[in-house]
Amino acid sequence: MAGRGSGPDFVESLARGLDVLRCFDQHHRDMSLAEVASATGLARPTARRLLLTLGELGYVRSADGAFSLTPKVITLGTAYVASLGLWDVARPHLEALVRQTGESSSMAQLDGNDIVYVARVSVPKIIALRVDIGTLFPAPQTSQGKVLLAALSRDELDEVLEIPSRSGVPPHVDHSRKELEAELSQIRARGWALADEELAPGVRSVAVPVRDGAGAVRAAMNVTVHAAETSTEHLLEAHLPKLLRAAGDVSADWALWQSRPHHEASPVVEGAR
Repeated sequence: MAGRGSGPDFVESLARGLDVLRCFDQHHRDMSLAEVASATGLARPTARRLLLTLGELGYVRSADGAFSLTPKVITLGTAYVASLGLWDVARPHLEALVRQTGESSSMAQLDGNDIVYVARVSVPKIIALRVDIGTLFPAPQTSQGKVLLAALSRDELDEVLEIPSRSGVPPHVDHSRKELEAELSQIRARGWALADEELAPGVRSVAVPVRDGAGAVRAAMNVTVHAAETSTEHLLEAHLPKLLRAAGDVSADWALWQSRPHHEASPVVEGAR
């Protein structure tokens, strides 16, 4: 994983530390030093120093020769969400939408050719894929990803689709570029996207854009159902109108949040008076 930087200011040791954090996932919750070194492509002594450093900072713990992440790692992601004000703005609307539909609802943003979940309110239903804040899924196979891809210019879309997915989730249905572009054109015209068991069997969802104060699409918001329980027709007729209203409310509140008056005072230097 390491060795990607080419700029004069690229800090390789920082990149390697982030590689170590990223090698842990739901399938690799506890890893030995050898496993971390193999997953990151680092020499064992380098991997050991990085793990010990992350341990001193509180992001990694060690027990019985195995390393695992600590809950402190969550702060790395929540700091980003908090800086946007997304969670504070979206939470009441997501909670209200879930009460109305009885289905899970999430918000995601584009991260390369993947979507990353930045907010979620779920209901206890069994679906094929587990979703948490920070989960990555390939964008072309998800309703939220399609909404976000549809908002890109042609050059931006070309660039994003060239990036390999980092999600590790193989799509259940793979689209040709021609099929994807045709669907994105429809999404731009109608303002919503459907993903019908394209990411995994049984997972059906509809998504709409969330816009900032300037009208730019900055996130997508969805309702996810189990395909065996909820038909496409019911999803679109019963849940989509509620989702559109909720996303519109989030967009309006986010615009207000972004326009809030804020002034950062300069620190008073002792003796300057």
